[in-house]
Amino acid sequence: MAASVFSRITTASAVLLLLAACGGDDSGSSASAQESRPDQAPKRVQTARVEERQLGASVLVNGTLDAYDRATVGTKVAGRVQSLAVDLGSRVRAGQLLARIDATDYNLRLQQAEAGLAQARVRLGLPPQGGSDSVDPSDTPPVREARAVLEEARASRERYAALLKDGVISKADFDEVLSQSRVAESRYQEALEEIRNRQAVATQRRAEVALARQQLADTALYAAFDGVVQQRIASLGEYLAAGAPVVEIVKINPLRFRAEVPERDAASIRPGQSIQLAVDGAPGAFTGRITRLSPTITERTRVLQIEADIPNNGALRAGSFARATIVTDTTATSLAIPSEALVTFAGIEKVVVVEKGKTKEKPVTTGRRTGPYIEVLSGVAAGDEVVLSPGNMRPGQAVVTR
Repeated sequence: MAASVFSRITTASAVLLLLAACGGDDSGSSASAQESRPDQAPKRVQTARVEERQLGASVLVNGTLDAYDRATVGTKVAGRVQSLAVDLGSRVRAGQLLARIDATDYNLRLQQAEAGLAQARVRLGLPPQGGSDSVDPSDTPPVREARAVLEEARASRERYAALLKDGVISKADFDEVLSQSRVAESRYQEALEEIRNRQAVATQRRAEVALARQQLADTALYAAFDGVVQQRIASLGEYLAAGAPVVEIVKINPLRFRAEVPERDAASIRPGQSIQLAVDGAPGAFTGRITRLSPTITERTRVLQIEADIPNNGALRAGSFARATIVTDTTATSLAIPSEALVTFAGIEKVVVVEKGKTKEKPVTTGRRTGPYIEVLSGVAAGDEVVLSPGNMRPGQAVVTR
């Protein structure tokens, strides 16, 4: 029996030794597999050097995009809105119909004014219709009649003067004829003045016709420039007083970029300088030119007001906040990296540099973007090796450059 027990113990010991040996082999195999995993091997990457490039000196400012022009289109005449041809967001062209006021009353006023003009022309001896109200007063019927009476009175005065000289008539008879002559002269002058008065009335009636015609034309509202309807203020069927607003139009191509330049940089700003904008929510960079400068420095804030015209293909909206780079010297150099080396995440800009064969992330501050290069204001130094298109590489990862 003792031999049997010893045999079982020996067998168990052998099994344990065998299991231990198998476990040792598995551990060695696992370590070997870890060393041979492909993600532990150095990754081949393409790099570029941070170097000085002729990107030009610049000034960074913040500002706002504003409409180039804006106009609140209102009615010149009172009336009820008969039609509205546009609404919020409608694109309009210069001269396009926007709205129309009911023109019934203004048509009647025009007819009334034209009738008054025709009456005044007839009193002048002219046909009811015509483009000119000019007449020769001496050739009108009332004046011709008064002139005939005057000439007869003058002839009678001359005859009676001769008779008085010959003693045929008395002085009283001559005085009576003389008075009649003077009355005829007065009536002739009155006739001339009456014709001139009728001419003035005709001129007034013609002005009334022009005014009535203009009021009729003002019942239609037109766009003054190309733009977009920013707000529709009036509604169909609403009665509006003269001067009441109907729609507000803004011109958005180009846009005005308004900004304030600190006094220390104001001396380097000139009209015509290039400006590059970055706008949140609008991908890409936008360029323009400085077109207007304030003649003075604002005393309270010590800044210079500037304006630039920015062409807009529809990607920009008036009222947007914009960060701008003003190129003040095109010959100046600065540090630059290829645009594909920049990584942006959650608003933070960074690059991946290679140091001693391993990657390292560095946050950077960028400036102007010129073609395929981006100006770097801080974060890296000249000669640093940056990874192109790093993707999601981890810091400390071994790499092989090419």
